Amino acid sequence: MDQKHNEPAPYTYAQAGVDIAAGNALVRAIAPLAKATRRPGANADLGGFGGFFDLKAAGFKDPLLVAANDGVGTKLKLAIDSGKHDTVGIDLVAMCANDLIVQGAEPLFFLDYFATGKLDNGVAEQVIAGIAEGCKQAGCALIGGETAEMPGMYAAGDYDLGGFCVGAVERDEVLTADKVAAGDVILGLASSGVHSNGYSLVRRLAADKGWKLDRPALFDQDVLLIDALMAPTKIYVKPLLPLVRAGKIHAMAHITGGGLLENIPRVLPADLHAFIDADLWEQPRLMAFLQAQGHIEPGEMARTFNCGIGMAVVVAAEDVAAVTEALDAAGETVHRIGEIRAGAKGCTVSGSADAWSAMSAWEATHVG
Repeated sequence: MDQKHNEPAPYTYAQAGVDIAAGNALVRAIAPLAKATRRPGANADLGGFGGFFDLKAAGFKDPLLVAANDGVGTKLKLAIDSGKHDTVGIDLVAMCANDLIVQGAEPLFFLDYFATGKLDNGVAEQVIAGIAEGCKQAGCALIGGETAEMPGMYAAGDYDLGGFCVGAVERDEVLTADKVAAGDVILGLASSGVHSNGYSLVRRLAADKGWKLDRPALFDQDVLLIDALMAPTKIYVKPLLPLVRAGKIHAMAHITGGGLLENIPRVLPADLHAFIDADLWEQPRLMAFLQAQGHIEPGEMARTFNCGIGMAVVVAAEDVAAVTEALDAAGETVHRIGEIRAGAKGCTVSGSADAWSAMSAWEATHVG
């Protein structure tokens, strides 16, 4: 008898749940998406072990590099459960690119990490198409990434994302807390929705209240509730970069986890305090809906959600009109939301019944 008949069948990577051919097919499919993000300094070709960027070709003379990484959080669960995968890639880029512009840095290149139990190329292509769109909005090049197929690590259909962005800023244009002064005005740029923070609470409300995500939203009958909740994070880079380079901005805070209360103090010196008046802008109906559904107190709203303000911009009082005009012309909705005063480093957000429904008058302060 031939001894080969007694030998066990050979193992393969595919039998273990990893399809190398599918991964290679994905790389070929997304290559045009990456090439569409080309910019000076990057050719956006994929397939090597690393991506190159030429700072000189990008026009920098004495640059500092600035790096940021982030994810999308549990907003991904809404994307997975609803089958809406085309915008979370924009969120991924936004969370990183917006963190760079607040330092005064121009986002230059982006790399993504896509991890799943079993690769579904259709889903992955939608996600990466969103990443490419986000890169276009931020003006950075998608120069590489990693797709990890890890059987047993994720439930069927689940995936996770990580984003990594590098930018540069000329040494004399870096935004630091040293530029902020008492009397400065805080401008707020309108958000496009919940952005990418607070979704564990959003999902808890959806489950407890039995929301019908595929039905028109109670606060806007022209929009499905799932579409309102999945609206991608706004990317503020292009409107703000010219103002940074013109020296018109003292500081900026990207309003992410921690909301208004905890993000604004991150850009203040030890002896200055930010005072925000929630009566100075109208709360978006989506935010009012979330607050009413959860009976959420205003202080908790200001610590959890962006409350309609995706970016806080600190400028000198004499520059308010010029900065507002420039941002209006760039298509942003700008609100004057507060000011900087002497005091312990921190932020106080206050409002009245006209701004918030839960309390007749309120004030929440975060110091530190």
